[in-house]
Amino acid sequence: MNERRAPRADEAAGMAAFIRKLSRRDDLSPEEVKAIEALKGRVRDVRAGDDIVGLRARVDHSTLLLSGLAGRYSAFRNGPRQFTEISVPGDFIDLHGLVMKQLDHGVFAFSDCRILEVPHADLRGLTEIYPHLTRLFWLETVIDAAIHRQWLLSMGRQNGPARLARLVCELYVRLETVALAYDRRMDLPMTQQQIGEALGFSAVHTNRTIQALREQRLLAWRDQEVEILDWPALTDLAEFDATYLRLSKDPV
Repeated sequence: MNERRAPRADEAAGMAAFIRKLSRRDDLSPEEVKAIEALKGRVRDVRAGDDIVGLRARVDHSTLLLSGLAGRYSAFRNGPRQFTEISVPGDFIDLHGLVMKQLDHGVFAFSDCRILEVPHADLRGLTEIYPHLTRLFWLETVIDAAIHRQWLLSMGRQNGPARLARLVCELYVRLETVALAYDRRMDLPMTQQQIGEALGFSAVHTNRTIQALREQRLLAWRDQEVEILDWPALTDLAEFDATYLRLSKDPV
């Protein structure tokens, strides 16, 4: 891992993505925005292929993903890992560590990532002063759990094309929310093996499934760029309903 202080512009961009996402869910006061922007911590660069958070690590901070793409995973001893969620910029990838202390998973960098490690003491101070932010941070962890439930349902009940379609739909909506996807296009810096690890597929099955969606003219997939050619048909195949991502304003 390469550790160094990030330029303020990069840190501000990642924090802005977090604020933008919270603002989709409820109105933030100017004071609340300033309080979030004032959060400080260690900024680190993590290379693609490295762990951001070690498996079952004990933590004294929570990590905000400023840039890049990361995956939460679990694994049995000496067994292959299973990704259970993908994190995008503006996500606190282990906010639940504030109360759990020891995590039950690890977090892997799919691409080069820049992160901000916010001490738990600072987060506790923020939640003690701003009860509304406490509820919004709680909502973040609730949505994490909702994403896990959707992944579990998809893994257990959908076929390969529907499972991949659901993943693409979810990632597009989440990236669009933080202004990192537009016009039905997004960058997806994951290998086919990693996509397979998220979907429970072999690399060969992943390739075949991507080809199936291409042949149906639902997706164009060029290296790491994904273009959704038919959004209504893709969401219909996936039975995708973004309600679980809670992206409409509803006061908490």
